[in-house]
Amino acid sequence: MASTDEPERMYLANPKYDMESLLANACETLGSASEMLNNFAATLDNSRRKSALGIAQVVMLAELAVNQALDKVEIKP
Repeated sequence: MASTDEPERMYLANPKYDMESLLANACETLGSASEMLNNFAATLDNSRRKSALGIAQVVMLAELAVNQALDKVEIKP
C-alpha cells in the first residue's frame, strides 16, 4: 500500500492520458453503468425498481456532465 503522501496507485488514472481521452472513457463507463442499472431494474419488484431507476438517473446526470466537459475540451493536434 502507498504511503500517506502518495496517491493510491490501484485507483490512479494514467497521468499520461490527455483530458479528452479520460473524459471520453468516463462517459463510456457511465453510459455502461446506466445501461446495466436499467437492465437490472427490469428484474426487480416495483419498490426496488424505483430505487434502481433513481440510481440510474443519477448516473445519467453524471454522464451528461462529463459530456458537457468533453465538449469544452480543446483538442490539441
